Amino acid sequence: MIAARAVTPFFILIAGYLAGCAVSADRPVYPQISFAHLPKIVLDVARVEFADKYASPATEPNVEHRFPVSLAATALNWGRDRLQPAGAGGVARFTLERASIVEVPLEKSRGVRGAFTNDQSERYNGVMTISIEIQNTAGERQGIVRATTQRSQTVSENISLNEREKIWFDMTEQMMATMNEALETQVRTRLNNWLK
Repeated sequence: MIAARAVTPFFILIAGYLAGCAVSADRPVYPQISFAHLPKIVLDVARVEFADKYASPATEPNVEHRFPVSLAATALNWGRDRLQPAGAGGVARFTLERASIVEVPLEKSRGVRGAFTNDQSERYNGVMTISIEIQNTAGERQGIVRATTQRSQTVSENISLNEREKIWFDMTEQMMATMNEALETQVRTRLNNWLK
């Protein structure tokens, strides 16, 4: 009896560990989003500097810290993948000013109708702002562009965690696709004097 009592907690521990492995193995792994396949935006500056000025509160209602692929990291990937310095002096400063996703609870159907209705339970509001500033060797601003992209997405109350994370990943991809177009257009029209 003594041996059986000592062994039982061990088997419970192992069973719990294996169950945890099975759950995590079912969760998809999302790749980092890259822009290396797109043409470089070659700038007449000596270097490109990067700054992330957005500090996520990491508490509700913000949920960007729970995304399977970071919106902020993806934005910085864009800058590193697409902006290329090729000049003798000056700096291009890429700044992530905001990369927030806020969860907004939605009102659900009540009573008998609520029991038979699959409502949209949350809406995710995403906002991202990026600026690119050109400075001369003295640190004086020579030009600047700023782009903001927004996206909202609702989810059903019976959605699984995997389905929710897929929606979050899609939001990140879609926001960055819009941002990519906006920044490239602005750079080519408003910073064209620094293009090579």
